Amino acid sequence: MTRNRWKISPLFPQGHPLREVYPPLITQLLYNRGIETLSEADSFLHIDKSLCGDPWTLSDMHKAVQRIQQAILRGEQIAIYGDFDVDGVSATAILVKGLERLGGRVVPYIPHRLHEGHGLNLTALEELKKLGATLVITVDCGISGISQPKRERHPLSPSMDIIITDHHLPPANLPQAVAVIDPKLNESRYPFKELSGAGVAYKLLQALYQGLGREKETDEFLDLVALGTVADLMPLTRENRYLVKAGLERLKTTSILGLQSLASLSSMDLRQIDTQDISFVLAPRLNAAGRLEHANTSYELLVTDSAQKANELATILIAQNSERQRLTVEAVSCAQEQVREKGVSPLLLVHNESYVRGIIGLVAGKLCDEYYHPVIVLQTGADMCYGSCRSIPEFNITAALSQCSDLLTRFGGHAQAAGFSLPKANLPQLEAKLQHIAGQQLSGLDLRPQIEIDAIVPLNRMTFETYAKIQQLSPFGAGNTAPVFLSRGVQVTDFRTMGANESHLRLKLKQGDNFWNAVAFGLGERCDEVQVLLDIVYNLELDDWNGETKLRLNIIDFAQTETIVDFEENNN
Repeated sequence: MTRNRWKISPLFPQGHPLREVYPPLITQLLYNRGIETLSEADSFLHIDKSLCGDPWTLSDMHKAVQRIQQAILRGEQIAIYGDFDVDGVSATAILVKGLERLGGRVVPYIPHRLHEGHGLNLTALEELKKLGATLVITVDCGISGISQPKRERHPLSPSMDIIITDHHLPPANLPQAVAVIDPKLNESRYPFKELSGAGVAYKLLQALYQGLGREKETDEFLDLVALGTVADLMPLTRENRYLVKAGLERLKTTSILGLQSLASLSSMDLRQIDTQDISFVLAPRLNAAGRLEHANTSYELLVTDSAQKANELATILIAQNSERQRLTVEAVSCAQEQVREKGVSPLLLVHNESYVRGIIGLVAGKLCDEYYHPVIVLQTGADMCYGSCRSIPEFNITAALSQCSDLLTRFGGHAQAAGFSLPKANLPQLEAKLQHIAGQQLSGLDLRPQIEIDAIVPLNRMTFETYAKIQQLSPFGAGNTAPVFLSRGVQVTDFRTMGANESHLRLKLKQGDNFWNAVAFGLGERCDEVQVLLDIVYNLELDDWNGETKLRLNIIDFAQTETIVDFEENNN
């Protein structure tokens, strides 16, 4: 296991304006999140609709609304073309349900991950045309255009119009469409760039309902917006904080029968739902359908009005997720063996014809976490290979792929996650070129993950009152992670491994007169490193057991006290 670097955030400066209003710990946490003024702090802590942007400031919103209104009035067939992940499925459900409520004739279309891949494809559009669709609205996809070499006006136009709503980085040459709505467009005046695909779909619905004086009705879709935003790892800052917080409140009493069934069968209490429940319970199960078969199962779960069907679909998704977990464990084991045989190089590349394409991204993520190197996992076929990449902050994987574009059929993604396809014959050249690029860029760097520590705190300050104050910064997730604390010289009074593979630790801790329960998930293999005195890095959380609520420490890392620990002491 790769050892971590600990980086302690610098103390807020003396005389900082936040200190006049907030206690030192909250001031430190706000300061660590780049909040400098009282007005910024007020906006961050008191989440309301003032964080939301005006949907009409999104580029082409007026054009999109006008065309959709026209389609509804004329009784045209409207197709909502989504993506197969949770964000795309949620966005599809938002627009289908929202437009149907306005009287629209709407049909959903979600492509098959393996047979069609991401984005618009001409075969699907031809099928939608045969179904009578005269307007196609994309959600969470489409900004990169039709899957053909040249981005030119779609050959089915003008008999079928396209409105694109997306949140991914747009290319230099936009696909031609009636309207292109993306907060990341250069010409967009929208104040927040990091909406999810579900968030952009919601803003379109907001504009449509505003025009009819029915904007308040769109609040009913916030549960789906929160689902897509958290599952897609969008930063929980600014407008996303409102969308997710309000969405979590709606999820607690959601009318979506499928989510009720999925939560119940997963032993999850929706009344207590938080972002962790979305990330680790709901999202994996909803994603499982698209990874192994077809995401239509997840879509149907979100829109069904039959309790019996909701239960049946939830049962299917849970079974698929179990199968996904099994396949992932097998593939990770195989990939780890390949890495051991080849040795650790600047960029880890493994491939096998038996890998299931829908899970290779998960395998790449596991290897990236384990080795802290950029990773590419490929499913190889007779003629073509399909790859998924996960990377580290020190290496932009998509930029590296762009230098190899002559070898690839398709590629795209972000700095730390990407996907591509290429002819099998090009694989040796691709590996050699990427290894050269990675070797140059990563040479001499200390390739170990870094844990950002918010504050050094003695355990006697970790009270229920402290926990309540910390929760003012929630919801936590990407872009606003749960605060991380360091306590030094903590005494271990007892510990044991737990879990089916003894992969976790349960500890009893003491500091001063205070006793604590703690868990260290995934650190079971380090049980021989547990000493009487430890420095621990952790999150503070609640533990509900047998009707009793206690505070618990979720240990992220630990080191023996009074040994040389790799700190970056940035405290003033």
